[in-house]
Amino acid sequence: MKKIVIVSAAALVTLGLLAGCQNKDNESTSSNSSMFSNALSQKGNLPWIATKNTTRINSTDPVEAAVLASRTLWTATNDNNRPGSVVIVSSDQWQIAAASADLIHHPSNGPILFVNDDGVPEATWNELKRLKPTGSKSNDGIQVIVVGKISDKVEEQLKELDYKMDRIEGDQPAAVAEAIDAYYAKVSGSTPESVIIGSMDSPEYTMPAVNWIAHMPESLLYVKEDEVPKETITALEARGGKANIYIIGPESVVSGKVLEELQAYGKVTRISGEDPYENAVNFAKFKDPETQFGWGIETPGHNFSFLPLDSDLLAIAVAPFSHLGKHAPLLYTDKDGMPGSVMEYIMSIQPKFKQSPTEGPYNHAWITGNETVISEKGQSEIDDMLEIVPVTGGDAHSGH
Repeated sequence: MKKIVIVSAAALVTLGLLAGCQNKDNESTSSNSSMFSNALSQKGNLPWIATKNTTRINSTDPVEAAVLASRTLWTATNDNNRPGSVVIVSSDQWQIAAASADLIHHPSNGPILFVNDDGVPEATWNELKRLKPTGSKSNDGIQVIVVGKISDKVEEQLKELDYKMDRIEGDQPAAVAEAIDAYYAKVSGSTPESVIIGSMDSPEYTMPAVNWIAHMPESLLYVKEDEVPKETITALEARGGKANIYIIGPESVVSGKVLEELQAYGKVTRISGEDPYENAVNFAKFKDPETQFGWGIETPGHNFSFLPLDSDLLAIAVAPFSHLGKHAPLLYTDKDGMPGSVMEYIMSIQPKFKQSPTEGPYNHAWITGNETVISEKGQSEIDDMLEIVPVTGGDAHSGH
């Protein structure tokens, strides 16, 4: 499979390539051309790798992946394409980072970027400076929202940016998730009636919810297999007994006992699958016709975000792909190909044309992770299955 690689000048600067390609008095143009060709041949160093129907975020480092997602969606050339607020969260607790995805969409309209106990990573620091967030108009001009516990070193570094910051503090997942829910209600002016309930112990089942809350205002609240934390109850009580509660995951991660307990606070619906792959597929397909909750994707003309299983922080890093551009639910895939339930789903929504492939519609996928986790073969299979084909079968574009 041939790959088309689109690399911006900014990306080349990131790679340190432009400096080597600068014309100098004693260097020839052909030498520069050779250096550029060599750089392109080293695809493992490129931040983005594209095929005709897929774009790979070529990193397994959540810090780098979050920055690449941010650079893809917020070009930051003027105030119209700058974020309002950037969400800063530690990479130490996936539960807190996942719940903070609720702050990606409006009124914040900004990415999640990661920090750690050692400080603000250089990539995160440079991206914060590049973005120059405008400040959320409905949130008192806040430019940075820090969620959860961060080290004193991180706090001191962030102050150097002279951005207007706000804090949602805490280190207990259920408590921070409830605080995020209350914070969003305050800055948006209303409490969404719908809410997602996820397991704080089984990220492989909870993670598809992250893409939805990045796309829509519903919050993610946490339970254990057989226990509903008091903070989750507090958040549900704020909905006055009229909550639309959507549990994501099977009974093996969120028990029937928990479902029954949640019924005291509103209508409860479970969305699940026998394994994490099917669970994500079923979440992408689900739509509640009464509340309009859910992606409801069962026809061609859509975008997806493919990740390897057990890639919790990577999934959070690229959750903004559900907020801007070609809005994308999360699907899991294996290194060299899609598992059966995912393949069956993608085949069911493969675009088909009658007269010409220019009719559309088209499918697309973001793929996150380098070739150690999703191989070239795996990317190629996804690309093939997203390709528009004739309704009569045969060669994909025979005669066109």
